[in-house]
Amino acid sequence: MRIALFADTYPPQINGVATATKTLRDVLVANGNEVLVVTVALLDQKKITYSPNLIRIPGITAKKLYNYKFTGVFYPEVYKEVEKFNPDVIHVQTEVGVGVFGRICARNLGIPVVYTYHTMYDEYTYYVSKGIKPIDDFAKRAIKVWFDILADTSTEITTPSVKTMLALKKWAPDKYINVIPNGLDLKPFDKKKLVPAKLEELRNKYFHKDKKNLLILGRLAKEKSIDVVFKLVNDYIEKNGRDKINLLVVGDGPYKEKLEEINRKIGIDDITTFVGAVEHSEVAYFYNLADCYISASLTETQGLTYIEAMASGTIVLARKDKNLEETVIEGKTGFLFDKEEEFSPQLEKVFALTKTEREKILEDSYNNVMNLFGLDLYYKRMMNVYNKARRKYW
Repeated sequence: MRIALFADTYPPQINGVATATKTLRDVLVANGNEVLVVTVALLDQKKITYSPNLIRIPGITAKKLYNYKFTGVFYPEVYKEVEKFNPDVIHVQTEVGVGVFGRICARNLGIPVVYTYHTMYDEYTYYVSKGIKPIDDFAKRAIKVWFDILADTSTEITTPSVKTMLALKKWAPDKYINVIPNGLDLKPFDKKKLVPAKLEELRNKYFHKDKKNLLILGRLAKEKSIDVVFKLVNDYIEKNGRDKINLLVVGDGPYKEKLEEINRKIGIDDITTFVGAVEHSEVAYFYNLADCYISASLTETQGLTYIEAMASGTIVLARKDKNLEETVIEGKTGFLFDKEEEFSPQLEKVFALTKTEREKILEDSYNNVMNLFGLDLYYKRMMNVYNKARRKYW
């Protein structure tokens, strides 16, 4: 089958949608399909660039939106390349710009559109509204109208979790939505493949052997609720002493400076290190060296970082959310908190685990994510959707 993927982010950009799109492309190609990726240009590119089965389109960079690129919706010369590729299906991974272009291509070529809903957009309206309620209300209404249009112009819709399916149902109640967790290539996170010398280098640089090393990792944005983690860690150390904890924040993003300010105001800057962005090849090392990976985010559609942490051999302590119901199972594959006062007792549970108990949880969590997010199952599910979409055009 020939599939054209249209996405507004793609490696070397680092985020969940970029990773998901690249993984989909790779698993399709590995199983004998032909794939063309149409995506945005890199930051320094001013012209449309072509490489084998990859087209990059320049756009306007929004620095306050983590360097998101806004593109136009139609490019005649790119359309000719898509037409030449002659796709059986166009798979759109975004809602504007490149995504609209993909839908136009599909309409003109008379082929089906598969659309994947990745992002809980009503959780991001503050980027536009700045907290002003009338503007925020208008933004949410505009999202509903836009998603009505997207649903009507999609042959099939997929989304990575029940949580996102239920959210999308609010806007497209009459559409069937295929719940397909994004497949993940977890081989780079296998702790058996980590280089001992690199482990030792990072251990000596960032980690404390006489303290509990807590890890926050990912995009530093307001919706990730990292400030909540800071508050909860402070609550813990006020009761148990600050000499026990070393907190690492790995990643970059539009909220970094504000988070550094919040961290100082709370008074935990002496136990916190903002590492910044790291190479993707180093991420598994940070997970593996940490005693616990912590997140309080309620805006994840699937939870890539939780899954990576579990595959890396790290205990996860996460805020309870619908998308984690099958992934983080309390006391079996990780630990959960709901109310703020539950955090410290749960963290104590993590610290109190015996070596045998810890190894059992790590084994169960590793097996669980492999079963849920394995690439073979992901490929079969996605091909089933493509075939359903094509049958509607026979």
